[in-house]
Amino acid sequence: MKTPLRALLVTAIAIGATFGLDPFRNYQLATAAACFAAVAGLTVLVGLTGQLSLGHAVLMAAGGYGFAFAATAVEAPWPLALLAGLAAAAAVSGLLGLLLGMAAARLRGPYLAGLTLALVIALPSAASTLPLGGDQGARAPFFAVPEGLSALIAVEQWHAWLAVAIAALAVTPLVMLRSGRAGLRMRAVLDDETAARLSGVDPGLVKAGAFWISAIPAGLGGAVLAVATQQVTPGGYGLAFSLLLVVAAVVGGLGSIGGAAIGSVLVVVLPWAVDELVALAPSDFGQRLDGNLAVLLFGAGLVAMTLAWPGGAARLLDRLRAARPSRFATPSTTTER
Repeated sequence: MKTPLRALLVTAIAIGATFGLDPFRNYQLATAAACFAAVAGLTVLVGLTGQLSLGHAVLMAAGGYGFAFAATAVEAPWPLALLAGLAAAAAVSGLLGLLLGMAAARLRGPYLAGLTLALVIALPSAASTLPLGGDQGARAPFFAVPEGLSALIAVEQWHAWLAVAIAALAVTPLVMLRSGRAGLRMRAVLDDETAARLSGVDPGLVKAGAFWISAIPAGLGGAVLAVATQQVTPGGYGLAFSLLLVVAAVVGGLGSIGGAAIGSVLVVVLPWAVDELVALAPSDFGQRLDGNLAVLLFGAGLVAMTLAWPGGAARLLDRLRAARPSRFATPSTTTER
């Protein structure tokens, strides 16, 4: 099945699944879709070019701010306002990703990671200095359920529909790129820059392009969060959230789009599950665990996953699929004489 048709099928299944979810679960689905868009770009960046970014949360924030300001400024029916906001989110995050990509062409290893980490740390100061609303952030418009669907679905389900559709729009080009000639160039640069250069591939141009390509889905993920929460604040895109995106990419399997979906669901569901477990504990013990247990479980899970399955959840699924006997295989028979 071709990639666009597969993406359309998966999107239809995800939208159909929203009918079996309550409003809170639909909100979680919208959040997971936002993370999926960002993690998909991050896993392609790290898995195909080896460039570690600790600042994809800033790219999501850039997309969220761009979406909020553009969608609010457009005085038009909701489809036009939504499209204008998405275009602004892609443009702002793409521009920031291009600037980072130009730096990535000259930096590598811990230096690039340190640069992106500095952006995350500087985000609150930038929000206070620039006209971004300071700590209160910017308000995003509320997209109500269209009249024709208002009697059928709730607003959380409608936002989940928008989130899934936007995430599919953001991630499908990454799947096509990974399996195309651009993906081959990225793998060539990752394997041996000197050999790639001798083959006519410019490593600096490939690295800059990869960062730009990974930034746009992250910005669209920020737009999805703005749709779900109706607000963009710098505190929502801090260091902890940025590291969670990296954890999702590693747990899912670097370079795997399907693994990015698994990792995104885990980083959304696991903190909620931990909070539910903490609420069941005695009050004094629960207060001590609050805010610490999630970090402990994430760290332990990441170490265990790296040791047991270095390729992440995607590699594990591939092994299970390969180990499963084919139903078309003919069993071997032995004849006793």
